[in-house]
Amino acid sequence: MRKFELVLLIHAHQPVGNFDDVFETAYIKSYLPFVQLLARHPRIRLGLHYTGPLLEWIEQRHPEYLDRLRELTARGQAEIVGGGFYEPILIAIPPRDRHAQITRLADYVEKHFGGRPRGAWLAERVWEPQLPSSLASAGVEYTLVDDNHFVGAGFDPEQLYGYYLSEDLGHTIRLLPGLRILRYYVPFHDVADTIEYLRRSAEAHPGGFAAMGDDMEKFGIWPGTHELCYRDGWLERFFTALEENVDWLALSTPAEAISSHAPLGRADLPAASYNEMDEWSLPTPARMRYHDLLREFASREDVLPFLRGGIWRGFLSKYPEANLLHKKMLHISNKINSLPQNRSRRGKSHSDRESAHTSLLRGQCNDSYWHGVFGGLYSPHLRTAAWQALEAAETTADKLAHRTRQFAEAETLDFDGDGRDEIYLTSEQYAVLIAPNDGATVRAIDFRPRNVTLVNSLQRRPEAYHAKLRNPPTAHTEGVHSIHEQMRTKEDGLERWLHYDRWPRNAFRLLLFARNKAFDDYTAVHLDEDVVLAAGEYRATEVSGKRVTLACSSCDDWSAEKSFSFETVAAGFAITCDAVIRRRAPGAASVNVAIETVANFLAPSTPDRYFESDGRRFPLRWASSVPGSEIRVVDEWQKASLHLAAAGAREFWVSPIDTVSESEDGFERIYQGSQLLAVWPVELAQDGEWRGRLTFTVAQLD
Repeated sequence: MRKFELVLLIHAHQPVGNFDDVFETAYIKSYLPFVQLLARHPRIRLGLHYTGPLLEWIEQRHPEYLDRLRELTARGQAEIVGGGFYEPILIAIPPRDRHAQITRLADYVEKHFGGRPRGAWLAERVWEPQLPSSLASAGVEYTLVDDNHFVGAGFDPEQLYGYYLSEDLGHTIRLLPGLRILRYYVPFHDVADTIEYLRRSAEAHPGGFAAMGDDMEKFGIWPGTHELCYRDGWLERFFTALEENVDWLALSTPAEAISSHAPLGRADLPAASYNEMDEWSLPTPARMRYHDLLREFASREDVLPFLRGGIWRGFLSKYPEANLLHKKMLHISNKINSLPQNRSRRGKSHSDRESAHTSLLRGQCNDSYWHGVFGGLYSPHLRTAAWQALEAAETTADKLAHRTRQFAEAETLDFDGDGRDEIYLTSEQYAVLIAPNDGATVRAIDFRPRNVTLVNSLQRRPEAYHAKLRNPPTAHTEGVHSIHEQMRTKEDGLERWLHYDRWPRNAFRLLLFARNKAFDDYTAVHLDEDVVLAAGEYRATEVSGKRVTLACSSCDDWSAEKSFSFETVAAGFAITCDAVIRRRAPGAASVNVAIETVANFLAPSTPDRYFESDGRRFPLRWASSVPGSEIRVVDEWQKASLHLAAAGAREFWVSPIDTVSESEDGFERIYQGSQLLAVWPVELAQDGEWRGRLTFTVAQLD
């Protein structure tokens, strides 16, 4: 009788922009000991997938590791699996970029390991029904998705011990169901429990196979797993147990499994990812209701398969910052694709176009487009890396499109796909996005000569997991648990940082609020500012490459106008915002008028990034009410500075934007930039008028 088989596909990944020491730690604690142990157990056969950024880092820092992989593949112990080079969510990028991402990694695998991969790892196992045509046309024969995908299509879990065919427009792909129970058993249950589960599966499904796809990082990087897997020997015992049961159990690579088995049938799967990702994508109120339903029906095995979360695209609705990044990526992809091709494929214009295309693909790395138990979007360095890659791509594309060195253009378009137009201004110095529908604020400011993104913050918003901080669980269980079952905090008292913003963290927001409000009200988000002036609809009355004017007249008590002027200055550019407020209501008003900007220079504790005020330096997490009308922010690392000048302002209120999020290491406070509010005390009678100016000057440092 044919043996039952176990098919393992282990995925090692590091995103674009992650810190070098994170790569090195992961290498030492997980990637290296895993393959060393694998080499000592030659009967263990599996699939291995490495993302492009990780492979590039390994090639540069530890080329001997590639030699180890070549030895494993040469003796048939490991199959190297492909995918998107920079690990994009394939359904989120244009088909032409899907093909480029898959082909680029396939080329790399062929160059270094002697053959093109037959399979592809699907980033975060995000599946949509149109993927078979994209995968098959790029030469992919199979991929692995979760059993969650199949259960969502009505499959019974007992039907998932093999593989299925999925088809789109006549293109077919083989789908291996990755079993959730194995993801949670390995390595978090006793080895004997895992072997017993496999034995029961073999008895119930003779001649079939069970597949598991999961992260290599869970074998060494997830909290407690390095000690569990290597010091305490869980992984060694697991491999040994698999070898000791060869009389009924075989280990196969994914390609061998699909070659030696017939498909179990056809599978038409819905849009899905793994269970946890589907939950994370839900809006926070819906996610909390979902939790309640899971608790209510915890004992109903017949009901639980039909309790499902959202889909990956829900992150684009849940987080406007992710959507903006995504739409910038699409905008730049279209821009690069519209550039004329150089038929000779030689010369600087061709190399520049290829460089822009590589930067675009780097900017598609998935981590910054979503948020779950991993920081993702909440991690400023990853979000910035994606944004900067896209900005580098666009800057190069614009240089190729404008053969003259200097240009200044303004375009009115629905940049973020929300049905309302934004104004996008570009020049050789800057790229600026104005949102008339959100208080005529500025959503993005990029300094092109230094490739610095200046706003790049994140709105503080309620998250479902914040309830754990306010009401932490009291029950504790011993042992190492899956990352999805842990509750850790990096510092005490994180709940005191749970402030929630009224508006997105944009620049040049006009705030009008009562004179009795103070700096502490600002930091606690209690200004109670006028809603319409701050975030209402402004109408553009003038749009050019150098000047944009917008007006708001929908408030009963006030009307407002903003004008943005753009000019090139020494080593940079300046944005001047002229604001006018007129009082319509009868009687006099004593108020504060303020213009808020946001700037994120990423590292709040390093000495090379700081505020300057009155001849003194302060760290980026500085919080203070600062008398005077000028303040400067310096980033010696990115070699750029920001100078704010607010003529006649009484003071600046400066406060860090700290979010509280969950990550693989636990709950943590993350600096998302600083909010800087220029404040003017104002007395206005009926029909009175106030005029103020804030100049935002960005320059390169020597």
